[in-house]
Amino acid sequence: MSNSIYIEYNFTVTPLQPASDILIAELGERGFESFLETEEGVQAYIKKEEWNPEILTGLAILENSLFTIVHNYVEIEQENWNATWEKNFNPIQVGDKCVVRAPFHDKPDVQFDIVIEPKMSFGTGHHETTHMMMQHILDHDFKDKSVLDMGSGTGVLAILAAKKDAKTIDAIDIDNWCYLNALENVERNNCSHIKVYEGTADLLVDQKYDIIIANINRNILLEDIPSYVKCLAKDGMLFLSGFYVQDIPQITNKCEEVGLKFENNLEKNNWVAVKYVF
Repeated sequence: MSNSIYIEYNFTVTPLQPASDILIAELGERGFESFLETEEGVQAYIKKEEWNPEILTGLAILENSLFTIVHNYVEIEQENWNATWEKNFNPIQVGDKCVVRAPFHDKPDVQFDIVIEPKMSFGTGHHETTHMMMQHILDHDFKDKSVLDMGSGTGVLAILAAKKDAKTIDAIDIDNWCYLNALENVERNNCSHIKVYEGTADLLVDQKYDIIIANINRNILLEDIPSYVKCLAKDGMLFLSGFYVQDIPQITNKCEEVGLKFENNLEKNNWVAVKYVF
């Protein structure tokens, strides 16, 4: 496969929070697919074929007088993006049992050692949503469960579920690069019983899962929650993230409409990861 061309935006953000988190969320809705948080702000990446010079027009955070955000952008090739990741990707520890690291990091002495080559995919444990979803997985029993990971990115959540002895695991992402990257990471972590698919919730036909995890964004979740519930087993659990504290009522209303009940949530820097039960 030839290297993709991406547009890299460098945003300088003052003050950093909560503006950086809001910026990432709004950029995600415009088609940006990968982000690096820096000491000055945010680096954001979008495929050139999905980009246009007016893509930031009307972005609310850029018009908010409480923050000063300046930016520039350049074209980069895939291999240069990966070099940037390697330079910035430090191991992440989740609790006292799990570490997410790159292949070039030393092997840690923990129960769950996950090796991720992130490339252009989202999901290294650095972002609050991934970190909290991993906390949920660590805190719950996955042994012999059937699991769906929607918006799987690197496959890191599916891999952790596999290491916690889930029986069957499907990982689905709409992005081709995420699909290919997850295949690599699944093999790298010897999780051959994870099946990786490229697509959307339209793939969820005649499936049943004990646990569904979906770390996407609010609007996609609101659209797809009914599809998740149709394939959630009785007494099943649904873990959702990719949205903010203030979005919980809207997400919960949609879940309650289809028979789910809010149980609890984790919170980190205004991001949340919520558990619902069937």
